[in-house]
Amino acid sequence: MKSRRTFLQHLTMSAGILPLALSQTGILQAMPKPYISQVPDGPVLKVALMGLGSYADRVAKAMQDCKRAKITGLISGTPSKLESWGAEYNVPENSRYNYENFDAIKDNPEIDAVYIITPNAQHHGQCLRVAAAGKHVICEKPMSINAKEGREMVEACEKAGVKLLIGYRMHFEANTLNAVRMRKEGELGDIRFFQGLSGFRIGDPNQWRLDKDLAGGGAMMDIGIYAINGARYMVGEEPIWVTAQEVKTDPVKFKEGVDETITFQMGFPSGAIASCLSTYNMNYLDKFFLNGEKGFVEMQPSTGYGPIKAKSHEGDITKPHVTHQTTQMDQMAAIIHDDMEPEIPVDGQEGLKDMKIIDAIMLAVSSGNKVKLDLV
Repeated sequence: MKSRRTFLQHLTMSAGILPLALSQTGILQAMPKPYISQVPDGPVLKVALMGLGSYADRVAKAMQDCKRAKITGLISGTPSKLESWGAEYNVPENSRYNYENFDAIKDNPEIDAVYIITPNAQHHGQCLRVAAAGKHVICEKPMSINAKEGREMVEACEKAGVKLLIGYRMHFEANTLNAVRMRKEGELGDIRFFQGLSGFRIGDPNQWRLDKDLAGGGAMMDIGIYAINGARYMVGEEPIWVTAQEVKTDPVKFKEGVDETITFQMGFPSGAIASCLSTYNMNYLDKFFLNGEKGFVEMQPSTGYGPIKAKSHEGDITKPHVTHQTTQMDQMAAIIHDDMEPEIPVDGQEGLKDMKIIDAIMLAVSSGNKVKLDLV
């Protein structure tokens, strides 16, 4: 066998060696994180979903396949949704809340964490209230509408002694982790360039995503953040500068403060550069390309709900597809209950770094200047 890693990889894929058995021998702790495909057995994370919209519906359905996370609470401003979701997911009436009374979760032992899946501008206040109630916070991205709010969320959770996790589902996706592994193990050589294309043509002009008061912006907050975050974990460094340019072809649909299309560039300490596009006005944009002196990795689609399709200079990459939100919630249960450290962070500091970059991109757009970053 070529290495202990190769031996362990084959061992865990063969006839059912359980993570628990491995942990008892001390092997699990020594295994490289990308090869840990399952979380160890342990307590179930009891989750209240806040904001019962379309993405919460996707999360709820995915959680039915979770081994370590289950829906035990609901928070919504729509009574009919509380009733129908409560019946569908077997959530009793005393674990259903609205936005006025959900602070009472502090007295509910059947809720460990709240997954905030509401419009972006509401994340900050809701996070502070959940933390004050002594519950862990899982917040959908973007964590807030600016770095100031993000920093206050991190501080509130630290003060309350609860964890703050951001819904970066791609951080647990198998093809993504394989690309990161290839870069870390030197298979690509020194990284030179990253391209991230993130966009789609948005529909209903009256939806909350095009309302600055609710969304905090436009495409950058919703879809461009994938390219920002992806550049960081694919390159493996924190950017030190950004430049950016905005194009707006429909000022009626994309009002003041709601960005339609932004191209942006980032520079990294090693000299690597990233060139990215965020848009609400073009379809078929879901691509990551990472170039190194020895090889490349390309993912297209790169951040959609799956399956993710990837290839490298060595050929196609075909890791098995598992519903992203199922894996995410099981892994987050292990992070909260077992203090597991994921291969790519999903904590509040990770989310805050993306907010600092978005703030800098918007400053670069308005000023036309290169903006320096200090994320370390």
